[in-house]
Amino acid sequence: MLIKMLLAPVIFLTVVSGIARMENMKELGRVGFWALIYFEVVSTLALVIGLVVVDVFKPGAGMNIDVATLDSSSLSTYTSAAKHSSFMDFLMGIIPDTIIDAFAKGNILQILLFSILLGIALAQVGPRAKPFVDALDSLMQGMFRIVNMVMRLAPLGAFGAIAFTIGKYGFGSLFSLGKLMACVYLTCAVFVIFVLGPICRYSGFSLWKFLRFIKEELFTVLGTSSSESVLPQMISKMEKAGVSKPVAGMIIPSGLTFNPDGQAIYYTIAAIFIAQATNTPLTLADQLIVLVVLMFTSKGSAGVTGSGFIILAATLASLGTIPVAGMVLLLGVDRFMSEARAITNTIGNGVGTMAIAKWVGALDSEKMHRALNGEDEPKQPEPLPLPKTGQARPAAITEGISPSPT
Repeated sequence: MLIKMLLAPVIFLTVVSGIARMENMKELGRVGFWALIYFEVVSTLALVIGLVVVDVFKPGAGMNIDVATLDSSSLSTYTSAAKHSSFMDFLMGIIPDTIIDAFAKGNILQILLFSILLGIALAQVGPRAKPFVDALDSLMQGMFRIVNMVMRLAPLGAFGAIAFTIGKYGFGSLFSLGKLMACVYLTCAVFVIFVLGPICRYSGFSLWKFLRFIKEELFTVLGTSSSESVLPQMISKMEKAGVSKPVAGMIIPSGLTFNPDGQAIYYTIAAIFIAQATNTPLTLADQLIVLVVLMFTSKGSAGVTGSGFIILAATLASLGTIPVAGMVLLLGVDRFMSEARAITNTIGNGVGTMAIAKWVGALDSEKMHRALNGEDEPKQPEPLPLPKTGQARPAAITEGISPSPT
């Protein structure tokens, strides 16, 4: 029931605020264009890699979970989502009858559509919409606090969920859950090395030096499981690495919502894992539909602990092909995978900011190399003191000055 309470406001506030804050795209249109292209391409690659890994290793195979035996009362709110018989019905189902109806039913795609349209409209209104956008930001921060409070109870729920799963399905289920966690961590590592690594090289800097440069932020994320916890520090680090202030201030915050690489990896792996564990048959076409839907719904992710679980639950309900009740299997281990997701989100967001800034000419390459190599900023020479009355000028000042003609 707590997830039901948080679903609609978290997605609505995060997406509207993220888009409405993009008014700087009027001056930085090229930056905004490349940012949106980068976000979509890279996050889609993350989804695809996650899908490939889960299909190859099949962590849920052999669990043979009967959906009827799962206690899905806490997720029952999502079972009322519409099931679409064709792709056209699916597209038409994105459009809500009314805004109230979309929020009342908790339909993630309808809420996302309305949020995007409202965000664009507020961005076009400009400064007059700032008080309203500021109010949305305040509400969003309050909602994040509620999410954090709920997630503090997660260890108790996680222990109970693990105990239930082992008691009901034996220790073999624990092996499958461990295999699921290994798949997530492995996929995140593969994504960072083989996707973000080449992006770094193409943009003129080393991935390993960049990771060393943001190591303090990564340790913070490791402890908090939230990429949002280092948002101000990441903006400051990007500026220190030579990214212009407007570009860093625009891309880092918007990347939390529109470039959730770690979350994208988790979504596809978790969704297909549930299908495998519950023996739900999925054709290649079904998996591609899951991928396409996640291309949109993953953009509603926030940078806080627990948001990925909320988005995944709503996405499965919108699809109707994978049983939402199967998410009970994830409750015991979701918290242990959040570190991998948050760290990957942080690295991906930072690399994306540096790369986009480089491509649009908003990156000081000399300053970047100094920062990544750990070199100090060159000190500006201090101005020479002015001579007191009656004192001779210093040689550095008088040198080269010819005497006045008499």
